[in-house]
Parts: sequence; structure tokens; C-alpha cells
Amino acid sequence: MLTKRVIGILTGALVLSSAGTAAAGDGPGISTGNCDLVSFCVGVSTPGSSGGQNSAPAGQQQQSSGGKGKAVSNCTVRKMDPQPPPGSLFYQEGKIIYERACPVVGGGPQNVNFIGVAPGEDVPQVDPAVLAQQAVDKMRLLGPDIGITPEPGGKGVVGMPVYMWTRQSAETYGPNTASASAGGITVTATAKVTRIVWQMGDGNAVTCTTAGTPYKAAYGKQPSPDCGYRYSQPSSATSTGRYHVTATSTWSINWQVTGGGESGQLAETRTSAVDITVAEVQVLN
Repeated sequence: MLTKRVIGILTGALVLSSAGTAAAGDGPGISTGNCDLVSFCVGVSTPGSSGGQNSAPAGQQQQSSGGKGKAVSNCTVRKMDPQPPPGSLFYQEGKIIYERACPVVGGGPQNVNFIGVAPGEDVPQVDPAVLAQQAVDKMRLLGPDIGITPEPGGKGVVGMPVYMWTRQSAETYGPNTASASAGGITVTATAKVTRIVWQMGDGNAVTCTTAGTPYKAAYGKQPSPDCGYRYSQPSSATSTGRYHVTATSTWSINWQVTGGGESGQLAETRTSAVDITVAEVQVLN
């Protein structure tokens, strides 16, 4: 007798456990597959094959994703062979059934969808959003390459203009572009920083929507035109004697399937930090 433990069914997606056991014989190795309650088996082995739900048939597409909390790592799409018979939980009259399996990030049973495709329709492809995340994972997206006055190691003065900026490159500000392909489609993603939030170390924050303006001596006491601050207290008031300044970039990422079609957006954040010293003005009598 075939046995099977169904973990759960939710909005058409099945979370499957390992199959039960079956009597040994000359037929398919059903003990290594996933069998539904009407004896239709997914990923069974045949004599001489490795079998099991981790087997990778010829032509199977694999992919990985850096996303967290998503069932998208190593997703595969394949035609069921044999097709589920009438009466099976997965049977759809007049349609060819494909299995799309995604192991859950962090471990656990696979999330498996069974997709019915009418003759002449396109075979289901890899999720473009998954490829988009793969493309992002190829990029080297860094936190701001911080420029600030006063410079670390130097000393600023309370009330004087503070300039904040990032030195711009593809890795620190963008644009940064990468592509990923699988299942016959290619997705290209382009990332660019759209804002930087500066935590000034005194409890205040400044949000800048530009890379900031690097300070030049010619600016004198003029405030930054786009990303600046003024301290009202010296850093000696802190436990370290310095202000710990952090800059967090938000990378906005647009992705597009090559040749048109599906598109979307993603976001990533990266943080850098420096310590600066701000002193009180010394008044001489």
C-alpha cells in the first residue's frame, strides 16, 4: 500500500513531505518519490536511476536567489512523466501538467505547484522575479563611500556647516546593471541609489535625495546646497567623545524581461559609518 503525508494545501500550492514506503518490486521505485492519495507519484525513480525528489532530469532548469523568506531557491519546472491519470488530484482534462518546485529558503519541505497547460500554449517558464533577484545578487552594491566635513581625524566646530556626500561609482551610487537567464528568458536589472539617510550621531537624521556636494575650500562657511547639517552640541558630550555618523543608501532596482513583457521593482539597503569630532568654539579674552 502506498502511503503519503500531505503537509498542507494552500491556494493551489502543495507542500509535500517525503513519500512513504512500498513493497519492493520490478517497477518504479515509488518509495523515493512523492505520491498523492490516488497513487500518482511525482519524481519517482526507475531501476538504475538515483531517483528521489532531488533528482534532476535532463533539461531541467535550476536557479538560486538571494531573497529571504521566499520559496524561490533552485526552482524547477518540468513536464510530468507519466501524466497524472483521471481521478488524480492533479489531473486537468485536456491539459498537460507541469510541476514547478521551489525549496523553501532556510530548509523545510518544497513548495510545489502543478500547472495545467493547454496544447499549443507556452510551457511555464522560470519566475522572472526570481531571475531579477539573481541579477541583483551578481551586483556589488555597497554603502556610501562617505565624504564629510569635518573629516575623520580632523575637528569641526559647533554651528559650522557640515557637508555630507558619497563618492560616486557604480558600486556606491549606480547605475549598476546585471542580467540573469534561465528557462529561455533573460532579465536585466538596473540599480541606483535614490536616497541616503544620514544618522548624525546626536539623535538627528538627514535624508538626502542626491549624492551630496563635496566640500571645497572656496565654499567657506556656506552651507551645503543639497546635503548638509549643523551640530548644536560638541561631540565631547558623547561617551566616546566623537559622533558616530552612519549613512544608509536605498538602492532602487528596476528589472525588465529582455524583449519586453514583465517588469518590476526591488529595493536593497547598504550602510557605511565614520566617526567625527566636533568641538566648541574657543573664545579668547
